[in-house]
Amino acid sequence: MSGYDRALTVFSPDGHLFQVEYAVEAVRKGTCAVGVRGANCVVLGVEKKSVLKLQDPRTVRKIAQLDDHVCMAFAGLTADARVLINKARIECQSHRLTIEDPVSVEYITRYIAGVQQKYTQSGGVRPFGISTLVIGFDSDKVPKLYQTDPSGIYSAWKANAIGRSSKTVREFLEKNYKDGMDDDSTIKLAVRSLLEIVQTGAKNIEIAIMGPDAKLKSLDASEVEAIVATIEQENAAEAAAKSSGSSSK
Repeated sequence: MSGYDRALTVFSPDGHLFQVEYAVEAVRKGTCAVGVRGANCVVLGVEKKSVLKLQDPRTVRKIAQLDDHVCMAFAGLTADARVLINKARIECQSHRLTIEDPVSVEYITRYIAGVQQKYTQSGGVRPFGISTLVIGFDSDKVPKLYQTDPSGIYSAWKANAIGRSSKTVREFLEKNYKDGMDDDSTIKLAVRSLLEIVQTGAKNIEIAIMGPDAKLKSLDASEVEAIVATIEQENAAEAAAKSSGSSSK
């Protein structure tokens, strides 16, 4: 490395900013988060770490509301996320105060990406070690899903995953995503994609859904368990159908 990874503001001879790449690596070590856009809703799913026996689970949150109609999930360093969430919430309220209109989903995503980019270009700071998935509805009532990463890039998606094993989950989403999915199919796809990497089932999955009324609804543990049970039954029926089909040949 010859010291090029020591300073954030110094490019290596082959054009890399190593500190930014290390921040991306920190994201890959974080728990997985998934976003899926349906016809009339958008869903966030996150892999929850197991809560310690004496810990209050309500204080461990990976999905945060930025405004009435905008919500965000993240993968990476939780403390960094807390700072970025606070900055984004202040910007949402400042926008309402100044312009007397709520922020658009793209505007607040661009703001978050702008803050992340600013921390890749100054001495004496380090990049944010998080990627974010931002969901929401604007006045056109069309579901939106955006992703940002530590370098400050942002882009719109139909479905995406960040964090641990995100490549595996993204490949699963690419195979199974269909345009114009209804609410149930969208939720089910988010849960199924997380089950690809979460071995412990429903207790380590958190799901939040936003519909055209722009109200965020978090599914409780029993609802997630019911969805997981349905998925397992469908998988078992599919496997049985396959084995009976192959034995009859």
